[in-house]
Amino acid sequence: MLILRALAIQFLAFSLSTAPLPQAPSLPAAETAESLTPPGSNYSPALFQAPLLPADLGYLQQFAGAPAKDLLRDKQFKKLMKLFVPSCIFHYGRDMSLPDALSMAFEGSRIPIEVRDHRYLLVAGQQGPYLQGRGFLWIDLQTGIGLGGFYFAPTNGEPTPALNLFSKQVKEDTLGLSQLPPAFVDDFVQWSTSARVGPVVTRYFITGNNKKILLEHDEDFCGSADGTVAPHNGICEQLNAQAADLDVTAADYLEQVHHATNATAWMLSPSQIAWLGVRDRTCGGVLNPLNCRINITRQRVHIITGRPPIRPHPVLR
Repeated sequence: MLILRALAIQFLAFSLSTAPLPQAPSLPAAETAESLTPPGSNYSPALFQAPLLPADLGYLQQFAGAPAKDLLRDKQFKKLMKLFVPSCIFHYGRDMSLPDALSMAFEGSRIPIEVRDHRYLLVAGQQGPYLQGRGFLWIDLQTGIGLGGFYFAPTNGEPTPALNLFSKQVKEDTLGLSQLPPAFVDDFVQWSTSARVGPVVTRYFITGNNKKILLEHDEDFCGSADGTVAPHNGICEQLNAQAADLDVTAADYLEQVHHATNATAWMLSPSQIAWLGVRDRTCGGVLNPLNCRINITRQRVHIITGRPPIRPHPVLR
């Protein structure tokens, strides 16, 4: 069975360089400004279920510029967090709840709270006492969409470092960054820069079903939203290759641990080892081995996750 699967992947590899990826289906126009999505975005508001009530969020405007620790002490905000932060068991050095891990990162945080455009709230903390723990919470005060993230560097054998985005409002089985709200992606990129989290890192998404799924790197680091193309110095291609490698490793890991939110050590599966050999042999004799490797690896990611392939979207620069 492994041989047949490997041969099938090898056959697909030769056609990937010429066969265009299908475009994501067009979304119906909505009457909100959020529907005016930028090129490459695959966001649909239907992704988020049971949003927060905007009437309960207006008071958050007063926290703009205040230190993050002030908001995390607010009893009303703690109640709001329960509506969009999954209450799953999370492994941050040891098993604990995800809210407890976040509280450790936010403890004493003096990072100013941002409310961009009087609408998008971002609160961040980098106080994790070990393993480089840092996190953030983000709320769209108009739509009630709430998301967050927690980054740390596991030392127990799982892929490391790792960034876990999350929202109890999302119940999907597969997800890519381009499917999240463009305004969130903008602020997420800014947070990643300030928190010293690189653009290419093992990424997961913890859903409202308390499942950890792959958050695929569906960015194209060789293109940008304004239509410009990165210089052909090999750097952007290496970023694309690194992102694909991290995704395929994370997808294999998640499949082995059955998407548990607190799983730890792992090892490469036999099918993954066989596939790596096929990839090396297939791309060893082509004119553009790096592009071949990227395409084959992305194909493998979609085989594991079941997420339909879409054309990678440009990154912000």
